[in-house]
Amino acid sequence: MFGLTGISKTHVWQIVKTILIACIGGFLFTLLHFPLAWMLGPLAAVLVWQVAFKSKLYWPRSLRNGGQMLLGYNMGLAFTAESAQQIAVSLPSMVISTALLTGSSLGLAFLIAKRTGISLPSSIMGCIPGGISQMVPLSEEIEGAEPTIVTFMQTIRMLIVTFMVPFVAVHGLAAAGDSSRLQTQSVLSVSDTSWSMIPVAVVLVLLAAVFAVRLKFPNPWLIGPLIVSAAISASGMALPHLPQLVVIIAQLCIGIYLGQGIKLEALSGWRRLLPYSIAGSVLLVGMTLASAYLLSRIQPISFVTAFLSIAPGGLPEMGVTAAAIHADVSKVAAYQLFRVFFVLFIIPVALKKIFRRSISRQHSQDYYP
Repeated sequence: MFGLTGISKTHVWQIVKTILIACIGGFLFTLLHFPLAWMLGPLAAVLVWQVAFKSKLYWPRSLRNGGQMLLGYNMGLAFTAESAQQIAVSLPSMVISTALLTGSSLGLAFLIAKRTGISLPSSIMGCIPGGISQMVPLSEEIEGAEPTIVTFMQTIRMLIVTFMVPFVAVHGLAAAGDSSRLQTQSVLSVSDTSWSMIPVAVVLVLLAAVFAVRLKFPNPWLIGPLIVSAAISASGMALPHLPQLVVIIAQLCIGIYLGQGIKLEALSGWRRLLPYSIAGSVLLVGMTLASAYLLSRIQPISFVTAFLSIAPGGLPEMGVTAAAIHADVSKVAAYQLFRVFFVLFIIPVALKKIFRRSISRQHSQDYYP
């Protein structure tokens, strides 16, 4: 299933070498207090090594898949019974806010593709707020999308959003006194769970990933474990939370894979793409701020909670920020999880159909001008 059988001693040494290089990047980014240090640090370290020494590092796709399984399981644990109730009550506003954010991202993608000359599939996958670990593997399934460009755009967007959104929420909205009720416990906090459940969790994650692959789910190694752990967590059954070290290992596995897969020759025009990626990300945060204000006016939700709920960031980052400023963590988790499901299920299916149709139409024009 994982494709690790038959690895030679040479490959084992190459994997160890890659891990050592990646760890240097992780430690450096940690010391510099970078966001997602153990994903971006290994990504940067592997990329710099390959460029500086003209040497390709080895990293099996199976290790990337293992990292995705762990992160998918960990993300699903944030889905509680309270989150399910929040989604049921706020479903219309979730659909509208997610559609507005996605529509804004698509508009920016069309503009960036037109101005920079990159392919439209690459631009769309780079602009959609789904995260590096989700959108890059999905881009490999979309015809015409270049994973290197998607990685570049998603990295720029994530860095800007991860820095900008908490800063605005903490020093802007929360500082103005606009915060919701005090939360005594974050939905992201680790609960006391019997270690006897660990073998059960391992079996469930493996089975979920296998079934998701066979059912041809988009990004199955992430989605399968996420769905299973979310369903069990929402049912009230306690599953063991991953230790921080395991989460770091999962991020490192994905970061190495992303860095190793970047082909700089495909980014010959990165200098032209960079300002558009930065401007697009900042504009997207501004659109989110405006949408959050409207949401807070029509729903019983504070401005800062609305902003963190629909911000194009990740659930861990937005959840931790919400807990720090006493926003409604459960509602933030519900909105963010809904967007995760929307982006990972609806967007890939729609894009595959759209681009498959456009490619078929192009072939028809080639044969019958």
